[in-house]
Amino acid sequence: MALRTLDSKNAAELDKELMSTGAFSIDQLMELAGLSVSQAVYKIQPPSKGKRVLIACGPGNNGGDGLVAGRHLWHYGYEPTMYYPKHTKNELYERLSQQLKDLDIPFTEDFTSAIDQTDLIVDSIFGFSFSGEVREPFPAVISALRDTTKPVLAVDAPSSWNIEDGPPDSGPGKGFMPDALISLTAPKPLVKWFKRRHFVGGRFLSKKMAEKYGLDMPPYEGIDQIVEVPVEGQGEKL
Repeated sequence: MALRTLDSKNAAELDKELMSTGAFSIDQLMELAGLSVSQAVYKIQPPSKGKRVLIACGPGNNGGDGLVAGRHLWHYGYEPTMYYPKHTKNELYERLSQQLKDLDIPFTEDFTSAIDQTDLIVDSIFGFSFSGEVREPFPAVISALRDTTKPVLAVDAPSSWNIEDGPPDSGPGKGFMPDALISLTAPKPLVKWFKRRHFVGGRFLSKKMAEKYGLDMPPYEGIDQIVEVPVEGQGEKL
C-alpha cells in the first residue's frame, strides 16, 4: 500500500482547515496525535519488553504530541521520562506538563544520562514545520539519537530532516535513521528516504477532506489509531 504524501505547505493548510471548517480544536488534534504516538510505542515495544521510555520534546506542536504520549504511556504501564528543555509558556503546554507532573512522571535535564537508563526513545523534537538550523540544546541531542543503540521512534519526521528533501548532508542529523517513524495525518515527502518501520496515525480525517487533499485513508482496524505501512514505494508527492 503506497500512500500519497503531504508536503509542508499543504500540511499547514490542512491543519488550519481542521481547526476551522473541520471544527477541531488544537487540543483535540494534539490529543489524537499523542495517542497515536503512544500506540506506535506499544506496537514496537510492549511493556513486557521494556517499560522505560525517554521522550524528547521540542518547543512546538511536535513536542506537545510527545507530552500527550507520555501521559498515555504511563497509563499503559510504562515508565516515561520527559526531556523538555524549552518549556513553551503557552496555556495548553502548561496544562499538558502539569498533567504529567500530577502523575509523578519525571522531567530530566540530562539527556545523555537518561539515554543510558531507558529502553526506547521518542523523538518529538521537530515536526513538519521544521526548517533551517538546529539550535541549542538540540544539536547534541540529535547527535545522541543518531549514535545510540537504543530504538528510536520519530514523530512525523526524524528531527533535523528536511520535510521535502529528507536527511541532511551535514550537521548533527547526518546519518540519523530512527528505527521507526510515525507519520501524523499523512506521510510527508521525506518518507522517500526512510528505510525502517513506518506507521501512519491520525484517524480523524473525513473522506471529503482526504479527497480534497488527495490523501489515502489507510485501513485502520478495530480501535487502532495507527496502521503500519510498507516502506518500499512510499508513494507520490501531492
